[in-house]
Amino acid sequence: MQSLPLGQRPAVLDMSNVTKTFNGNVMALREMNLSVNAGDFISLRGPSGCGKSTALRLIAGLSSPSSGRITWAGGQSENDLGVVFQEPTLMPWATVAQNVWLPFRLKGKSYASVKDEILEALRLVGLEKFLDAYPRELSGGMKMRVSIARAMVTKPRLILMDEPFAALDEITRFRLNNDLLKLKAKIGCTVIFVTHSVFESVFLSDRIVVMAARPGRVIREVQVPAPYPRDEAFRTSAEYAALCRQASEALHDAMGEHV
Repeated sequence: MQSLPLGQRPAVLDMSNVTKTFNGNVMALREMNLSVNAGDFISLRGPSGCGKSTALRLIAGLSSPSSGRITWAGGQSENDLGVVFQEPTLMPWATVAQNVWLPFRLKGKSYASVKDEILEALRLVGLEKFLDAYPRELSGGMKMRVSIARAMVTKPRLILMDEPFAALDEITRFRLNNDLLKLKAKIGCTVIFVTHSVFESVFLSDRIVVMAARPGRVIREVQVPAPYPRDEAFRTSAEYAALCRQASEALHDAMGEHV
């Protein structure tokens, strides 16, 4: 499933002048504005401590803005969000299938009633033969695939991914980058992806949103016009190298931005 071109996509979510203050005086975000549209793959980048994870927690509803608002187009429903953390956070006593069942289980749905959806999600991440395996029997990359399957099994409008591949070796990370783009193409999801890697952000994204140092706010957006699907030829192209330089310069500017 291919998404519409940038500028023609319907809205999903809007952050408008969102400020988040902790303990009354530590401002993590200041008047942050971000529009998210259906089919976007947005990488959120910025200096360490700039509020990227705070922004994700606010979107996920795990925290509330101190001021400003977050608005879902058409209103928010219980199936709007899937979340993938840096660690797979799998239940070690549960099988792969039982871990993927968790979002449904929390809503009171029996395994039998959603078995087909669980198997479909595992097929999409290439783990249909491991549904009865336990996390201890899986590699790091396989555990992350389970986490991705769990996030998308309910077919959410938006998937939030907080540095999901940061702890993996480079070969596994490249492979999962490739697989993530294939998965997105199949299910047509919208993604906000936090990463510190300029190379990863350019390969995956059609929009790179750059945040300034604390207090965090959006100061630059870099569009990546290269068409999907993207492969190794794109990774070694002059266009990719030029886009990586552009994204690096934007981050350098962000690091020099003052309050």
